[in-house]
Amino acid sequence: MVEFAMKLQWWHWWIAAAVLAAAETFLPGAVAIWFAAAAVVVGALLLVVPVPWQLQLVLFGALGVVAIFLWRRLRFQDGNVSDDQPALNQRGVQYIGQEFTLVEALSGGTGKVHVGDTVWLVQGPDAPEGARVRVTGVNGAILVVQPK
Repeated sequence: MVEFAMKLQWWHWWIAAAVLAAAETFLPGAVAIWFAAAAVVVGALLLVVPVPWQLQLVLFGALGVVAIFLWRRLRFQDGNVSDDQPALNQRGVQYIGQEFTLVEALSGGTGKVHVGDTVWLVQGPDAPEGARVRVTGVNGAILVVQPK
């Protein structure tokens, strides 16, 4: 292994960058891509200046780690990650404000509505089957409703 490291060329780093970039598609967390970028930088540096193999490895590791920290700092700068789909993992939230028809009477505080091709449990004041209800909130996987 040391013999290989002693003979590292610029194109070795660019192949490593391509492999790391491809691996990023299968690995979570956006880590491999930053090491791919570090490999590109080390390879480009070798095109300009001869660098000992030990320094190449240290530069690769250091640049990768620095890139990750900088990315995380910029990405999570305000502690709030903006998302174009804030209710992605809260499916019921998307139904707040919509009206549905009870398919099972609200009795004792619980009933059911038909939403698309799914039947949802609902909580709210008693209402007969067929009554229209408006979703006012979500309690876990249960829609909170009020009669219309």
